[in-house]
Amino acid sequence: MATKILVVDDERNIVQLTRLYLTKEGFEVEAAYDGRQALEKVQVHQPDLIVLDVMMPEMDGFEVCRELRKTSNVPIIILTARTDDVDKVVGLELGADDYVTKPFNPRELVARIKAVLRRAQSAGAPATVLEGGGLHIDVPRREATLDGRPLTLRSKEFELLTTFLQNEGIVMDRERLIQLIWGHDFYGDSRTIDVHVAWLREKLAGSHVQIQTVWGIGYKLVVTEDAEKSQV
Repeated sequence: MATKILVVDDERNIVQLTRLYLTKEGFEVEAAYDGRQALEKVQVHQPDLIVLDVMMPEMDGFEVCRELRKTSNVPIIILTARTDDVDKVVGLELGADDYVTKPFNPRELVARIKAVLRRAQSAGAPATVLEGGGLHIDVPRREATLDGRPLTLRSKEFELLTTFLQNEGIVMDRERLIQLIWGHDFYGDSRTIDVHVAWLREKLAGSHVQIQTVWGIGYKLVVTEDAEKSQV
């Protein structure tokens, strides 16, 4: 069965061009031209990945992403016409898996779609339960608790925290983390790691699990006896 991609953009020429390239690569393509139609198409067609424009009528891409993440982990690639980091960071914060800046090369978009799909397919990983400092991670169930209380984690937050705990006490540089979690063909900025670490630190605050900065290199996870010790 062909992998199904939903392309959401109010610019029909972009949808048509994207459909052309994706169809040539063997993908099945559905299209939506505004946010509300996108949510309807997701329910009907159950796509394997969504290419989602930010600026659209009815409901913008951010709101669509927010709604989807309430019930679904379907991979999402955000399209943004802004060249600064604002849309990119907001998209990642809402749970998008990658972003592409307009205007874009259709071949690059296809490459990113394939990369995100590969990462999604390999995310099932081995059935493992990890523990340390009151942190409990059930990898196959993608569930985490801290001192017995559930942790609400975005997809990449979960993968990052799992990677840190698997490598407890080992310094992980940003490029290595990008390769492990986002893949070798990730085109984004390594500062993405810093953003996700900041989110994790907020959720781990006050516990015995800390993500410490190793200046000039990257980060490491440590389990301490002193929950108040600085994480910086």
